[in-house]
Amino acid sequence: MNVLFTCGGTAGHINPALALARMFRERDGAGILFVGADGGMETRLVPKEGFDLKTVTITSFHRSLRLSSLTHNIKTLHNMTHSGRQAADILTEFRPDLVVGTGGYASYPVVHAAARRGIPTAVHESNAVPGLTTKTLSRVADVVMVGFAESKSYYEHPEKVAVTGTPVRGDFFRFTRMEARRELGLEDDRPLLLSYWGSLGAEDMDDCMVDFIRAERAAGVPFLHIHGAGRDFGRLEKALKEKGSADPRPGIEIREYIYDMPLVMAAADLVLCRAGASTVSELAAIAKPAVLVPSPNVTADHQTKNAQVLSRSGGAVLLPEKECSGARLYEVASQLLYDPKRRAEMSRALSALSIPDANEQIYRTLKELLR
Repeated sequence: MNVLFTCGGTAGHINPALALARMFRERDGAGILFVGADGGMETRLVPKEGFDLKTVTITSFHRSLRLSSLTHNIKTLHNMTHSGRQAADILTEFRPDLVVGTGGYASYPVVHAAARRGIPTAVHESNAVPGLTTKTLSRVADVVMVGFAESKSYYEHPEKVAVTGTPVRGDFFRFTRMEARRELGLEDDRPLLLSYWGSLGAEDMDDCMVDFIRAERAAGVPFLHIHGAGRDFGRLEKALKEKGSADPRPGIEIREYIYDMPLVMAAADLVLCRAGASTVSELAAIAKPAVLVPSPNVTADHQTKNAQVLSRSGGAVLLPEKECSGARLYEVASQLLYDPKRRAEMSRALSALSIPDANEQIYRTLKELLR
């Protein structure tokens, strides 16, 4: 059996495909091939996991009428023709029994070409609302797999949609809260706040965190706090120093990167973060209450729509970035950290929303498609 996975652009598209590829390789001895876009993140992540990767020349569409965007879109139309031929050659050479797209524009030419050949095809969408690629491919794919039940309403053919959840790395289920706290050496009973805005950071949000951290210090550090600053680490430290808040204070830990995210998230009582597809899936899977501040710079405002799924369930608080300040963030986080009953209710809401065995659900759906 040969299974081809096509994905790219973000870790939220690539990681689910990697999890499924491992299952097919371990359980079925399947031959696995990945197809991504030239120069995409997948060209680094996929080979690192030991899988073969081929690429096609494909670019995105810009939703703007500016001359530069129109020029870019003309190039994209040319690339679509070229990538279609590349995809056809890859299918002829690899001869897959199944083609699975998990998002990103690299998925389009491969899934589309496979569907035209009558090869079983499936797409998975991690975001609550489908992107342009997924929505277009849903018309030709045999099955569409989604992370949340309410996502079905966004598709033209809901009868083709299977609610499977989104794969989450097994490391997120490894520790209980108390085990994780012991592993991190947290010895007192103060609740733990985890905050991060992604590995690339976010200047506006880390400006808010300067005032947030100063408010914590002024209040005597009433709760523990681990913050991942990403590439804004140096800038954040400099700003704290300029405002007289750079000296170490027990209970507040600022890291450049949080390499042990599953461990830290397991230990946390509340998470303050963005609302990317992978993040909301992880929060739901381990029922971790959160304050979500969606990035306003994402195509089609996907993060706000992801956050709305969790907030409507009662499992998270949605706070638009335009309403954020250090004082406002501190007020919202403090209220929740001082209210264990509310956090318990949020955890129960997330448990009801999540599909913890998403990997297994997707695997079964794909095996049924093969049969």
